[in-house]
Amino acid sequence: MEKNNETLHVLRHSCSHIMAQAVQKLFPQAKLAIGPATDSGFYYDFDLTDGHAFTHDDLAKIEEEMKNIIKQNLTFERYEIPDVEKQIAEFKLEGEIYKAELLEEHRNDNPTLYLTKDKDGNVLFNDLCAGPHIPNTSYIKGNAIKLLKVAGAYWRGNEKNKMLQRIYATAYWNKEDLQNYLTFLEEAEKRDHRKLGTQLDLFSVREEIGAGLVLWHPNLAVVREQIENYWREEHRKRGYVIVNTPQIAKSKLWEISGHMDHYKENMFFIQKDDEDSDEQFVVKPMNCPFHILIYQANRYSYRSLPLRMAELGTVYRKEKSGALSGLTRVQGFTQDDAHIFCTPEQLVDEINAIIDFVADTMKIFKMEFEVELSTRPDSYVGELENWERAEAGLKEAMDRRGMKYDINEGDGAFYGPKIDFKVKDAIGRTWQCATIQLDFNLPERFDIKYQDKDGSMKTPIMLHRVIFGSMERFHGILIEHYAGAFPTWLAPTQVAIVPISNEKHVDFAEKVYKKMRDLGIRVKLDDRSESMNYKIRDSLQDKKIPYVCVIGDKEIESNSVAIRKRGVGQIGTKSVDEFIADIEKEIKDRA
Repeated sequence: MEKNNETLHVLRHSCSHIMAQAVQKLFPQAKLAIGPATDSGFYYDFDLTDGHAFTHDDLAKIEEEMKNIIKQNLTFERYEIPDVEKQIAEFKLEGEIYKAELLEEHRNDNPTLYLTKDKDGNVLFNDLCAGPHIPNTSYIKGNAIKLLKVAGAYWRGNEKNKMLQRIYATAYWNKEDLQNYLTFLEEAEKRDHRKLGTQLDLFSVREEIGAGLVLWHPNLAVVREQIENYWREEHRKRGYVIVNTPQIAKSKLWEISGHMDHYKENMFFIQKDDEDSDEQFVVKPMNCPFHILIYQANRYSYRSLPLRMAELGTVYRKEKSGALSGLTRVQGFTQDDAHIFCTPEQLVDEINAIIDFVADTMKIFKMEFEVELSTRPDSYVGELENWERAEAGLKEAMDRRGMKYDINEGDGAFYGPKIDFKVKDAIGRTWQCATIQLDFNLPERFDIKYQDKDGSMKTPIMLHRVIFGSMERFHGILIEHYAGAFPTWLAPTQVAIVPISNEKHVDFAEKVYKKMRDLGIRVKLDDRSESMNYKIRDSLQDKKIPYVCVIGDKEIESNSVAIRKRGVGQIGTKSVDEFIADIEKEIKDRA
């Protein structure tokens, strides 16, 4: 069997069956739910009816039992279910209520079982499954399997259903690939923005406020300020106007936009506390209807388009509590949103200008990206002809510049197709960030117009666009990308000044500190009564400050600083003015 990504998926799917077989041998009370392969491994959901909770020791035992099963050289065999009703009854008799429910749901889809047989043809295990699987367990290397963790998971992902236990695991064709992946997981663990958020005092989420609502602490607020400064500067350079819009609006606005029909379950509602009024308001889930109303306030001709309108707009969307995570999945977030109103002739150039904007921005953070085109979903608004025009326009823009992209069928927004940019971080993970969405629908729903060359009134094309996606998510990605060690232009504290002796050197150190502070450098004076080495280590390693300037007798005498650089160590001595000039250039260049 060829060892590629597709067959790796088949291997992992087969290993999930082996894991389920091992669990039921060790825990006969376990009932099976689902056990798919994933991009990085596989998992299986179990209902332990006696209330037992899987432990770390249990995982070790299950892993050992999987190795025993693998050694038996068992075969996987596809079995078409001849009598669905009989099989459902058999599942129920065995207490496999989850398999019975799944089979009932897929009864008309030619359902199959996969049987695990020994060399004599005896069935040792069966699972409701569409396959495919490897021929037999000899393809599996016992030392290339690893059970990773246990987590709770509601049956069918519905919090009204029973909570099951999910075992996450992974498998590779060989031990070396497994070890590389485990090393990657260790590195990802070190970079976890939730841990670094606490360690570096960056942000918090408090129960008193609510899940998915973020408090930005001073350190991360500084990072955000620098990124917002870049954002405003670049938008003005690229011909955007910046606007601000309200946090709530009457529900009628969202009826016009179509969000009430397609997005209601994700929206927060406010009922006006007035006996004489049944007026309802919605907490803003999107910025786009507001921007359309701003467009509507003026008259436009083809000569005044494109109109590029941008806003750092905070929105709120309902999420299930189990889906929320740190900064990367929240309920309140700020989009670096923009909407471009243009003519059909301007469309491709505007899309390409956005792509350039994304590329230029991600280059600053040393992030490459992949691109996907997401097409019309099952639930959509607008005319099919407009959808086809929109998808063709996006394809033309990317094809014209020779851009490689994948097509993600059916994953567009309900109002239009989109281009998604997935940026790659320092350890190779991809994250969804920038998006371009093409929309013929909302301009028609709000009946906005421009006067064309022939004097006729026409409906503009609307582009929805973000570069970062959301400030919360992008900052979570940045924390992990940099492992908390932000480049100098972003670092909350850029320089720490450490006097060797508080008695002898602190006065000069304070003069250097004030000079840097007055020039806008984010600097701190560390005059704690700790050893010099401790303060240097604390600044460079623990607080991840880019530079430490040490001051002793020699430095005072020569009006200089001895410089330590994060990740490098000692880099020599420079005059105070020379060091300031160097760091100011590094900050200005966003190096």
